[in-house]
Parts: sequence; structure tokens; C-alpha cells
Amino acid sequence: MTDAEVAAYDAPYPDVRYKAGVRAFPQLVMTDPAMPGVTESRAAMKFWSEQWNGPAFMAIGAADPVLGVEVMRKLHALIRGCGEPLVIADGGHFLQEWGGDIAAKALEYFA
Repeated sequence: MTDAEVAAYDAPYPDVRYKAGVRAFPQLVMTDPAMPGVTESRAAMKFWSEQWNGPAFMAIGAADPVLGVEVMRKLHALIRGCGEPLVIADGGHFLQEWGGDIAAKALEYFA
């Protein structure tokens, strides 16, 4: 990220104490079947793969260092009715930052 992008992320936080949630998040990701939340995640997966009956749009940041294309393609395969994902070659984890491009494609898909 550029210095300006880092500053933009830092802007709303007076100091590092206000970033406790970001620091805690990695420990909340379920990596063991005994961890809290696994049951809810499995129920959500079942809903999207077996019960969902509506359209779904997905955009994937190919440069996402957190999830990436492989993980997102697996998620895509679970969602009933999800159209072919829009893959943004240099998009990262926060594709909402791409604003108009993503919004236009989503509106086009749902139109």
C-alpha cells in the first residue's frame, strides 16, 4: 500500500488501542472443529448450498493475500445460483474500494 492508503486506514483511529478488533480477528477464524462458531458456519454453508433460491453475485480479488482465487472459487461452488464470478486481476481483499466498477457489474448482473 502507498503511504496515503495506510494513512487513510489509520485516519479514523486515534491510536493503536482502537485497532484491537483487527488484531484479535485472526484468532477468531475457525481452524479446529471444536472452536466456537463451527456449527453456525456449517449451517450457513448448508443454507447457501441447499436452500438458497435467489441470484448471487461474487467478485474476487485475484491479488487478495487473505483468501485469493482458489478459496473464493471453492466458496463460489457452494452457493446455489451464483453466476460466474467477476475476477479483478489486481484487486485485493477489500474489493468494495473499487467502487463504481464492482457496483456497475453487480447492477448489470441483477438487472
